[in-house]
Amino acid sequence: MYPGGRACACSPLRVQAPSRAPVRAGVGAAARSRVGRRDPAPPPARCAGSAAARGWAGEAPAWRWRLPAPGARRHGCGPRRGAPGGAKRPLLSQLFQPLNLQGGGEAGWDGRAGEPTCRSQKLMLQGGLIHPSSPGCYYYMPPAVRAMEKLIRVTDEEMRAVGGQKLNMPCLSSAELWRASGRWDRMGPELFRLADRHGKGYCLGPTHEEAVTELVAAQSNLSYKQLPLRLYQITRKFRDEPKPRFGLLRSREFYMKDMYTFDASEEAARQTYDLVCDAYRSLFDRLGLPFIKVRAATGSIGGTVSHEFQLPAGVGEDRLVVCPDGHFAANMETLNGEQTSCPTCGEKLTQTRGIEVGHTFYLGTKYSSVSNAIFYSPENKPQLAEMGCYGLGITRILAASIEVLSTEDSIRWPSLIAPYQLCFIPPKRGSKEEEEGAALLERVYDDLAEALPHLAGDSVLDDRTQLTIGKRLKDANKLGYPYVVIAGKRVCEDPPVFEVWHQNTGQVLFLTKEGVIELLSKVQVP
Repeated sequence: MYPGGRACACSPLRVQAPSRAPVRAGVGAAARSRVGRRDPAPPPARCAGSAAARGWAGEAPAWRWRLPAPGARRHGCGPRRGAPGGAKRPLLSQLFQPLNLQGGGEAGWDGRAGEPTCRSQKLMLQGGLIHPSSPGCYYYMPPAVRAMEKLIRVTDEEMRAVGGQKLNMPCLSSAELWRASGRWDRMGPELFRLADRHGKGYCLGPTHEEAVTELVAAQSNLSYKQLPLRLYQITRKFRDEPKPRFGLLRSREFYMKDMYTFDASEEAARQTYDLVCDAYRSLFDRLGLPFIKVRAATGSIGGTVSHEFQLPAGVGEDRLVVCPDGHFAANMETLNGEQTSCPTCGEKLTQTRGIEVGHTFYLGTKYSSVSNAIFYSPENKPQLAEMGCYGLGITRILAASIEVLSTEDSIRWPSLIAPYQLCFIPPKRGSKEEEEGAALLERVYDDLAEALPHLAGDSVLDDRTQLTIGKRLKDANKLGYPYVVIAGKRVCEDPPVFEVWHQNTGQVLFLTKEGVIELLSKVQVP
């Protein structure tokens, strides 16, 4: 969108009419204009060529945040604030985020990892979030790491809320442990196996049931008073996928949250099971992801009860059946024969596909009996601990959320875990708004950082001022920043008015500096 009113050819969004995009409650007093309608403007400048959008996030730009010497004053804005310790404000041109936003097809990707085969893989490659290393293995670029760290913080909050204690176990797991449980042979070729120089066998852990049970079994004086014990980690896992595909949805190396619980009785263990399932529901609700909890097979992990948390998606590899009234849902691999109706209400089951993002198991004493993981009862008698295990695919959730929320050419994040919440777009180089608009945008940044310090490190400036505002807005839309603040034509009004795009809704607001801060005060950052 050209910064005055006409849509340039590169803008994917349309300004919504006032009736469809009302000013949010609480910001109306600060807004100086209606939502949606633009004032007349001169013809749009031609969008810059694709060379500036390919490769790294930009060439060395002529425009920078003005960083004066300590104590100096800038354009009447006062001393610089909001960047403790003299830290630089993030500039898009300096982020290690190789962009290929002009890529319309799937050609040109690294052949070693294959061409993109689903929406999330294509968008994550184009947006510089991942880079292929070898089949099923990827570099996670800095913006992807930021999103993953936020997701981990949210996961930590939910796990702590149910009494989880975080630890870290070795990636290398002894073959002896896996042979004892029977999984060394049962896992087959999906287990990465290796031997050290002494010929001792190991595997790269896809899960850690054996290891954690051995750890608890080593605590010889474990009392019932110390139960329930809920231990979890968030670490790299490994699986030798025969056909890795779909980017982070089906990879050989990935991050997973795995929790292992130890209870004094079957009843207590089943209560823990329900508690952790509720924590998973809370997590996905906070992320705004549509999920289905389905009955699932126990597979190679074992146990007697199992459920999967699935995100419905056409690219999903699991076939699901769901009662339209919500009484029943299952992975089709658990059904006996051709079950077509709900066992509760008799309604016809509908079929869909899903991406598995979480899996829960009630294990009983399957592993504790092998390692002799016992505790002492109130009568001081040894008893086997009742166990459960609970997995969440951290990197899979990142990719799956992009898969189900995004459009074909634009990333949409769950707002809570977007790499950056805010993108600032200053005026185009050489425009009449350039000098005044740049100074005013700095003031907005400083005042925002002072009023909302939790957002100080969650914003980035698109300093590629050789490009039009419309071109940079299009790129911001593709990269999925939840909010974009633009210093356009109306920044020269008295008082200055900024254009604010809420990307997840397509809503456009025209706000004063105070209105911008009031609007963003509702943004949550984990």
